[in-house]
Amino acid sequence: MVNLTGGLDRAGCVLRYGDTGGSGDVIVLTHGAGADHHTFDAQFEALAASGQRAVVWDMRAHGESTPNNVPFTAELALQDLSALVEHLNLSHPVLAGHSLGGNLSQALVRSQPRRFGGLIVMDSTWNTGPLTRTERFLLKLAAPALSIIPARSLPGMMARASAVTPEARSDATRALSQMTKKQFIEVWKATVLFVDPDPSYRTPIPLCLIRGSHDKTGNIATAMPRWADTEGVTEHVVPGAGHFVTQDAPDAVTAIMHAFLATIPNAA
Repeated sequence: MVNLTGGLDRAGCVLRYGDTGGSGDVIVLTHGAGADHHTFDAQFEALAASGQRAVVWDMRAHGESTPNNVPFTAELALQDLSALVEHLNLSHPVLAGHSLGGNLSQALVRSQPRRFGGLIVMDSTWNTGPLTRTERFLLKLAAPALSIIPARSLPGMMARASAVTPEARSDATRALSQMTKKQFIEVWKATVLFVDPDPSYRTPIPLCLIRGSHDKTGNIATAMPRWADTEGVTEHVVPGAGHFVTQDAPDAVTAIMHAFLATIPNAA
């Protein structure tokens, strides 16, 4: 398992991160809501072994980036990721995000496109994509629906809904159990704020989209194919994997990442 040896002091929290160092292409890995850096254990080690510089971190209120003494907000999470990139003096890194991490990475690229060399989004909805009336309604309903689930049942229920393999479900339960129900709903509400439809927007840097074939979270299964068609890129659908694609099918995801990084010149 990957150990986080670095720390960055931020408002109300010390962000914990791991960095392989080195001079290879740089990729920053950001986990999803309720998860932590172990989402990327397999990818972090494989990328490092192949000569890339990999950075992984725990968002505030997640994993080792606790305690967090201020409310979790979308804007603060965005500032945290930007600050981490600046703190490590990373030049044109590739941002790779899973779920909320994908929403966060999309938003940072949209606001500061010249800072980054590429974007990998895994099992995350399309921030700027169009929404149907039903999708808008379900988006508003998500947090209230989560609030009625008993706290003791939430980690296991979310893990079963999000992962396919026993190993991935076990780790998802572990990670989700580190947060209170109140904290998780706070993070979920922040996630929703990243959804900001803009029909004219196109990702200005190389883009890679990855989705587990069994992902039933939100509108990801319908939004990501539309996104791929709009941007003219390949949607990599990983057979037999759920929402936690990096853990349900670690080797497949790592191979897709390697292939994508090979297409980006001077990413570091």
